[in-house]
Amino acid sequence: MMQEAYRWLWEHSRETAYLASFGRLAGWDQATYIPRKGHAHRAQMQAALAKLLHQRATDPRVGEMLAVVEGSDWLGPPESVEAVNVREWRRAYDHACKIPQRLAVELAQATSEGEAIWQQARPKNDWEAFRPTLKKIFGLTRELADAIGYQDEPYDALLDQYEPGATTKQLEPVFARLRQATVELLKRLDGSTRKPDTSILHRHFPQSAQEAFGREVVAKIGFDLEAGRLDVVAHPFMQGIGPGDVRLTTRYYEDYFNAGFFGIVHEMGHGLYGQGLLPEHFGTPMGSEISLGIHESQSRTWENLVARSLGFWRHFWPRAQQHFSSLGDVRLEDFHFAINEVKPSLIRVEADEVTYNLHIMIRFEVELALLRGELSIDDVPEAWDTKYQEYLGVRSAEIRDGVMQDVHWSAGLIGYFPTYTLGNLYAAQFFARAEQELGSLEAQFAQGEFTPLLEWTRKNIHHQGSRYWPRDLVRVVTGQDLNPQFLIDNLNLKYSALYAV
Repeated sequence: MMQEAYRWLWEHSRETAYLASFGRLAGWDQATYIPRKGHAHRAQMQAALAKLLHQRATDPRVGEMLAVVEGSDWLGPPESVEAVNVREWRRAYDHACKIPQRLAVELAQATSEGEAIWQQARPKNDWEAFRPTLKKIFGLTRELADAIGYQDEPYDALLDQYEPGATTKQLEPVFARLRQATVELLKRLDGSTRKPDTSILHRHFPQSAQEAFGREVVAKIGFDLEAGRLDVVAHPFMQGIGPGDVRLTTRYYEDYFNAGFFGIVHEMGHGLYGQGLLPEHFGTPMGSEISLGIHESQSRTWENLVARSLGFWRHFWPRAQQHFSSLGDVRLEDFHFAINEVKPSLIRVEADEVTYNLHIMIRFEVELALLRGELSIDDVPEAWDTKYQEYLGVRSAEIRDGVMQDVHWSAGLIGYFPTYTLGNLYAAQFFARAEQELGSLEAQFAQGEFTPLLEWTRKNIHHQGSRYWPRDLVRVVTGQDLNPQFLIDNLNLKYSALYAV
């Protein structure tokens, strides 16, 4: 009976995952190739699918089958495949049952419409066109938090969807420590007389050459292009449709190297995680990423710790000069310094490694204030600009470079932004552990050897699926709890050397 109940849950979970794959495919298409007039119909499609998925997620038979298998010795130890699946199925079922179907459908439709409105309004700096939609999405999201329930903060109910077990109370001291260290480092770097020549990054870089070089790099690192795609969008993302289908996107500027290249490598990091999940577990928790923070640790590892290292470019520099004639007279060391420039800026996705987390903290604080009722949607643009002035010393002249720059809020991803900084923290700690076990990684990169690090992450992170919650995974892999000092030390060591301070 127990085995039959488990088998039913397993099949139900996989079938639900196949349906969800259709939704991800529709979402990818909406961001890439959908006709401009197709958005309204796509919103209705996504709403209908959300209704179906919610019905499956709250099917009373799921609860009945879980009751049969839970607590059984047949499941084995807590870390076994069966025990992990049952644990996470229970978590997902209890969560879904708290959300009224009406709310799930309304959110799906509002966010699908919201993304389309954002795409059209942002280039026009049209806050008034976007503001009502954003107000509606935040209203529905607050309703979602209340439906899920929370102990201390409405925000915790949302954060827990993306980072299981995380709370505002946990994050605030970690973020405060990182913020202080970042501000201190920025002051030291600002006092340096050594500055990079970033004009070399604004020469001519043909889009076709950027794409060709990007494809060459990701293939060399280990991303399977026969099981993936690379396309152009307004806001880069990775979409895992399922085994054998993991899609990357980026955006190119022919007068700026960093945006396209590091966008590709960043999304490739996400894509490697998607391709590293064990296909035999597809559709079950053991075949799923445990959190967005762990996901982000993978993209940040490859973007910052690998692709911004001097060793990486010692290997790829000859090929870069062959792809881009504009780099023919550039010294490798000057290029490496330029791509690692530290300069406060407005755009999060183009921010340097040091200032990036301040962008996240601003969004985290604005979201908290909105969910607490301390800030209204109408006042968000001014609050946003004030925080940017305070934290980074810059202020947006156009709202598309301010509060409207990110797609996330229009997509309903509220409580999501902290996972970016958590990803940076996890990445530094994982990388330090990998280097303890594998030896100097930068020396390996200089030789074009990326397989050891990729295999290490596959074994220790990707193949673990949802076996451990994020902070438990950090403890299992590194032997200690999350510690921001790894990232702080990494940034201080690297940038003190670059800027000679």
